[in-house]
Amino acid sequence: MCDSGDTDWLSLRPVEPCPDQCCGGGCSPCVYDLYQAELELWEKAKERGDPQLLRRANTEQPQNPSVLLSSEDFREFTIFSVEQETEDTSRYRFQLPPGASLELNLGQHLVVRGRVNGLDIQRAYTPISSINAKGYFDVLIKIYEHGLMSQYIRSWRERDSVSWRGPFGGFPYKANKFGELLMLCSGTGLAPMIPILTSVTDNEDDETFITLVFCCRTFKCIHMKSFLQEQARFWNVRLFYVFSQEGSLQNLPMSYKENSKIGRINSTFLEMVLDTCRRKPYALICGSASFTEDMVHMVNELGHNNDSIFSF
Repeated sequence: MCDSGDTDWLSLRPVEPCPDQCCGGGCSPCVYDLYQAELELWEKAKERGDPQLLRRANTEQPQNPSVLLSSEDFREFTIFSVEQETEDTSRYRFQLPPGASLELNLGQHLVVRGRVNGLDIQRAYTPISSINAKGYFDVLIKIYEHGLMSQYIRSWRERDSVSWRGPFGGFPYKANKFGELLMLCSGTGLAPMIPILTSVTDNEDDETFITLVFCCRTFKCIHMKSFLQEQARFWNVRLFYVFSQEGSLQNLPMSYKENSKIGRINSTFLEMVLDTCRRKPYALICGSASFTEDMVHMVNELGHNNDSIFSF
């Protein structure tokens, strides 16, 4: 046992995370889980009077360079390109070693760490690239005027390094597991739908029907517009758009008029969508907390129980 008489144990005590450091994505381990583990180790070291125990713990598990991601430790990834999608949303491509893949499961998200005004903050984002993408991964991120993380992301430039950990969550999907997937999403809630949609249309043996209802403010706010147009050409994919702030359907391109609605999703519209599904649908929902709550409530009211609903 070491002599701890001169040890400033208070300075070595781990700092409890504040709410802004939790991404709110239900990650395991969460930053609070990691804090609890560090606190228990600190208490053990203090009881033994051995500060070296803390240093040894930090060196016992070195990073394995062949493992690209870790759920506990942040790993650095370099920004390869930044492409603006809409006025407030961009697609960021991160570089991986040639031929390497993150090996994610469908719908899994990652946590990014930033530092703003001396405060470490974390947020969750779902990669939109195919789970089989090699050499890169893409994330779709909206910038909020007063968002803490947005202040950090605004500074991102090509060749910058960004810290990520994960993956977490995911949607347990297998080809032909469901007759039809009904995707209800708002804004960047489109993100987890994209790799699922791609996995279906890339697989010739997957005959799952997909109905995607995408809610955004205006036609100009549609994310991944070219990608969605390409997907809509598949025999088993159809898209609906709901614009909350668009002035008139007459202002839209002809190809969008018949499958668009102005306003918000209501029970009448959702009932029409459900009635025209070609098979019994399984609902996937992603958006703000209020959007998700409203969609789950509506789908339940229209006769679908929680066993046929998945919320990201």
